Amino acid sequence: MGPTKPEPPEANASRTTLIKKRIIESITTRIQKAQYSTTTIPLFYYPPRYYYLIMVLASINTLATSLTTCIVGGGNSAHVLIPFLSEAGHHIRLLTRRPNDWHDVVYCDITDGETGEITRTHAGQLQQKSSNPALVIPGADIVILCMPVHQYRPALERLAPHLCRDKQVFVGTMYGQAGFNWMVHAMERQHGLTNIVTFAIGNIPWICRTLEYGKHVANFGGKDTNLVAVTPATSFEKLNDILLQDLSVRPLHMGPFKLACSFLSLTMSVDNQIIHPARCYALWQKCQGKWQTEKEVPYFYKHFDEASAENVRQLDRDYSAICDAIRKRFPERPFIYMLSYLELEHLNHKHNHEGILTSLRDSKQLASIKTPTVVNPDGTHSLNVNHRFFDDDIQYGCLIAKWVAAKLNVETPFIDAIILWAQKLRGEAFLDESNGKINVEYCLKDKYTSGIPESYGLTSVEDILD
Repeated sequence: MGPTKPEPPEANASRTTLIKKRIIESITTRIQKAQYSTTTIPLFYYPPRYYYLIMVLASINTLATSLTTCIVGGGNSAHVLIPFLSEAGHHIRLLTRRPNDWHDVVYCDITDGETGEITRTHAGQLQQKSSNPALVIPGADIVILCMPVHQYRPALERLAPHLCRDKQVFVGTMYGQAGFNWMVHAMERQHGLTNIVTFAIGNIPWICRTLEYGKHVANFGGKDTNLVAVTPATSFEKLNDILLQDLSVRPLHMGPFKLACSFLSLTMSVDNQIIHPARCYALWQKCQGKWQTEKEVPYFYKHFDEASAENVRQLDRDYSAICDAIRKRFPERPFIYMLSYLELEHLNHKHNHEGILTSLRDSKQLASIKTPTVVNPDGTHSLNVNHRFFDDDIQYGCLIAKWVAAKLNVETPFIDAIILWAQKLRGEAFLDESNGKINVEYCLKDKYTSGIPESYGLTSVEDILD
């Protein structure tokens, strides 16, 4: 047999056109099925000269190019989300009380926590910003809350009437404390919504600090592993493809998300809700939370001391007792991500700290955080007891843990001590001082007073499981 004749140019052109068509059809199919992932592109299927085209397409979350994502709130995490999601192809809207303070382009510097060196900068375009939910919520495919925990419920009430009803909408938060699913389910019942997928991220995926509000943020790196709870849980894969990978894996090449078996694992998370009250209590124990000059005010983490660490240990011990009782009550649930403080620290950062003190005091990422204070008329400085460290971590943190403990007959001596101390400073009455029991009538005096499950009509431990 003689040598094979070369194919005519028109045949090569036809094959080239066909391959390009197959590439487009393959990606389009994945978009339509909501299953696109950079790890599933059949790269071997195409000739090497098309690899570059495929990888360019893969650098964008192709699903996101048709998605509208509305960020609610102006916290540190919002400043990171805008560049990360915009670069991934999301159309970004912002609901904020301060729309005029936000620039059209927001920058995120990836910064070395030890040296301060900026390794690269991400930039994101805001398509729309407003303080009016009617202008930015309608049509949104994803809604993400970025704000203090105690503000979640009023925010959900404002945006609920404007959510789409004729398509699936993902509603979530960047920080999963305080039973976020209870809040969203209450919203669903009130407004007759049946198309919502609820999600809550365990801890914010990165350490970040706003450099210039509405314009510029420093990101000091991500976590090795991130957690999320989703209901219905069957929507996790889709959420991972259209959003979660854009938060860490794609921009930072680290921090894949793992699915928690229950929102309760995140609600009982031993992070902010034990660290903040423990440190504030220690500062009060040492000097009544008062300093003569600003220079005397210790940094919140850099000057973390043994007394603060011991308070964290005692709160962690109470939380662990509650978690053990939850596991005993529901043996069919794995609760593998309902972790102690050091277990969670190891999961997030792969640290092997011997103790709580070093994990907080020696953190380069947390070193610049100051203790929240107010300036008194005489020029002295006092611990700010109206800060979110109290609003979030007492009535939407420790108090919820106390409620669960009471239902499971678990003693929580240090949680009680923290709540009683804080309520005395703030003129509140969450616990009865005579017997340490929850004052349910006071907790429910209005819908935002506390975050105990009964605020949502949930009266048993079985009710709070998702």
